Amino acid sequence: MVVVKKSYGWLLLAAGLALCLPGTVAQCAEEAPALRSLGEAGLDVVWVLLGAFLVFFMQAGFGMVEAGFIRAKNVCNILTKNFMDYCAASIMFFLVGYAFMFGEGNGFIGWSGFGMSEAPNPSGVPTWAFWLFQAAFCGAGATIVAGAMAERMKFSAYLMYTVFISSLVYPIIGHWVWGGGWLAKMGFVDFAGSSVVHATGGWAACIGAVLLGARIGKFNGDGKPRAIAGHSIPLASLGVFILWFGWFGFNCASSLSVGDGEIISLVAMNTNLAAAAGAITSMVVVWVLFGKPDLSMTMNGSLAGLVAITAPCAFVEPWAALAIGAVGGVIVVLGVRILDRIGIDDPVGAVPVHGLNGLWGTIAVGLFASENLKIDGMVSHGLFMGGGSGQLLVQTLGTFACAGFSFAAMGLVFLAIKKTVGLRVGRDEELRGLDIGEHGLEAYAGFQVFSNV
Repeated sequence: MVVVKKSYGWLLLAAGLALCLPGTVAQCAEEAPALRSLGEAGLDVVWVLLGAFLVFFMQAGFGMVEAGFIRAKNVCNILTKNFMDYCAASIMFFLVGYAFMFGEGNGFIGWSGFGMSEAPNPSGVPTWAFWLFQAAFCGAGATIVAGAMAERMKFSAYLMYTVFISSLVYPIIGHWVWGGGWLAKMGFVDFAGSSVVHATGGWAACIGAVLLGARIGKFNGDGKPRAIAGHSIPLASLGVFILWFGWFGFNCASSLSVGDGEIISLVAMNTNLAAAAGAITSMVVVWVLFGKPDLSMTMNGSLAGLVAITAPCAFVEPWAALAIGAVGGVIVVLGVRILDRIGIDDPVGAVPVHGLNGLWGTIAVGLFASENLKIDGMVSHGLFMGGGSGQLLVQTLGTFACAGFSFAAMGLVFLAIKKTVGLRVGRDEELRGLDIGEHGLEAYAGFQVFSNV
């Protein structure tokens, strides 16, 4: 009897639901598109924020790479620079950088939204999420210089440099390309920043290293380079893996929306393939030239591949990503040798990795881009894919404009700093190490740190 009574109860409940069901189904059908749209918007926000977090984590990668490639007596100094350049870049990008980059203005610079007050937002996500993502990019561009000028640059001078590049130089170049500036109107394409981020930082690093001069003992009396080994290959290796990991956010989240999963998946695949190809080709070239598969150059080869694929990652087929990364690996080896021959001291290889491969990756869009691959209306057609030379010319002009402006503008900034507070620490401080002289502490307290040159 109990079972029968329960059955009658369920029947009455089912009957009641049946009477309400037609209206409920109709209401759900009406609300489904709105709910779906709301869900997609939420996913886009999470996607962009996740990308911002990954790009932020790349600061740790830069710090570990640079710490590993320099001597133990300067590790605190380089890590402090990496820490503070992100902090300074965040504040300056909030106050003025975002306005110069995305504000309404002219083809050269934006001029509205200072302090994020009524800031324009060209993305489809909330302004705060978009700002955080772009601020992380700004910090990444700023930190590139630290490695090229490591072991002899004043900390105070570095802070001054960071303020200028993150508030003015980087945002102006970003406005040209991503803020609707003159390069964007020409059809110039840089999906995630081979030029905007990496060439900007790389060529600022180049002029900085030139004006700063080489480390004591780097070149012999006859001008021949002398190897100054870094103190920790394990740290540098960890840093490279962190950067490789973070680069998936750097490139994939530049879509600014979940959107087409096919394209985002292609971007991730191309990013990975280019890094692997760059590592392998750099290792092979070094092995052939010097008889040993040098790990430090191999790691820089993977970073070179990552920098090179950053601009074309959404517009090229996987086989092209392999080719772009492979060429990047060769470029970084040859670039290091060229710098040694002309007397430029770059302790971590920032100029070949970011400067030269920033140029190469951007030009590669004009060679390998497929017209069948497009995202958010951006489409390119490369020379090797039957598109003629038009895009190649635009890409070449654009990337050299970005690099040239960064080189010239930051050259003036470094000269001004040199004439005022000075760029370089004194000889005794350099020999003893910047950790003690600049910060009054050591990275490896209690251990013997050799202040050899």
